[in-house]
Amino acid sequence: MSQDAQDPTSTAASEAGATPRELELEQRCNELGAKCAELEARWLRSQADHQNARRRAQQELDSALLRSLTPLLDELLLVADYLDMALAAPPAGPEAKALAAGVQLTRQKLTQALESVEVRAIETSGAFDPARHEAGESRPTAEHPPGTILATGRAGYTWQGRILRPARVVVAIAPTPPAD
Repeated sequence: MSQDAQDPTSTAASEAGATPRELELEQRCNELGAKCAELEARWLRSQADHQNARRRAQQELDSALLRSLTPLLDELLLVADYLDMALAAPPAGPEAKALAAGVQLTRQKLTQALESVEVRAIETSGAFDPARHEAGESRPTAEHPPGTILATGRAGYTWQGRILRPARVVVAIAPTPPAD
């Protein structure tokens, strides 16, 4: 079947007694319209491919950054743990109180530095969330519903929404009934 038989405008032009030049121009116009539609479709696919490539490149960059920064952040979090342990010891005398005050200021400065690069402490109150918490211990209690966090053993942290280290917590469980 010829292109003229498929195109209703060509059929109408030939029925109206169009000249061969007009038919040729109309056919050329139709060819150019089809070519334009094809080029537009190719351009849209190219745009989509470009956006996908940019997204993949950004994901790869984020992954590489996380892989390179994770060891440093892990070490800084370990330093924070050591400072917390030093602060947990009760100061015995005036010199120990002054030392504790210095350790407290150092801990605050470290916290500020970590927060400036989007390292955030994981909340350790409320319900246990296995995606953010690690159950280091479970204690039977009737005072709290099962699955409630009772205490924090080690702070957990996120970086840009990713878990760097889960918080180690003590979780409430239902008390066992006494044996008969």
